[in-house]
Amino acid sequence: MAEPINAAPWPPAAPVPAAQATAPLHSPRDPQTEALARLVADACDDRKAVDIRLIRMDEVSSLADWFVICSGLSDVQVRAIARSVEDRLEEVHGRLPLRREGQAEGRWVLLDYGEVIVHVLTPAERSYYDLESFWGHGEQVPFVGSAADLNA
Repeated sequence: MAEPINAAPWPPAAPVPAAQATAPLHSPRDPQTEALARLVADACDDRKAVDIRLIRMDEVSSLADWFVICSGLSDVQVRAIARSVEDRLEEVHGRLPLRREGQAEGRWVLLDYGEVIVHVLTPAERSYYDLESFWGHGEQVPFVGSAADLNA
């Protein structure tokens, strides 16, 4: 008489604790991540970016913890703002973007640092894509740059 075949794998796989199975890639509300987003915004401000917005994304999307969105008034300025961000993060944290898109065209440059995604757009592109409305359910955090400092 044949023995029954056991379909269970051997050795049995160890169960993954529930806390580990659902752990996010980045810890939410991480002050270091917010500081990184503010450093990005400051680098944008150094190249006179317009209407700099920080959007907290950690509770509404798994794409990133923060979006930094700003405008440059020409394709040359858009590229200069993006380069300023890259230079600052490399200088201060030794980090390069994981992905970089749109620098050749200069109408919308995207820099992906993992926990922070930077969008630098011309006003026409920004108006057309309206990222702030699309991601409007994320908390918008004010950024006060040098223009406000000059008016004070």
